[in-house]
Amino acid sequence: MPTDIKTILNLTVPLIVHVGGQKMIMDDVLTLCPGAILELNKSAEEELTLLINNIAVGQGVAVKVGENFGIRVTQIGSPEKMIQAMGS
Repeated sequence: MPTDIKTILNLTVPLIVHVGGQKMIMDDVLTLCPGAILELNKSAEEELTLLINNIAVGQGVAVKVGENFGIRVTQIGSPEKMIQAMGS
């Protein structure tokens, strides 16, 4: 049974903005508490990665939107790449 394109275009998918990462030994993880600061492996000026299903589909820079954070998209993958990410 063919899927209606309108149905596909109305799907909701989780979009993740990857700020950075850090490897830690478990002993350090267990000592984390509110107020702890984790240094990430990315400088504040570097672009952030947009992910769908943990697959990179674009990049952007952090912006302030009122009292919230946002992301200004600077690069986006092809529609084929995004469809591939949604199918994973």
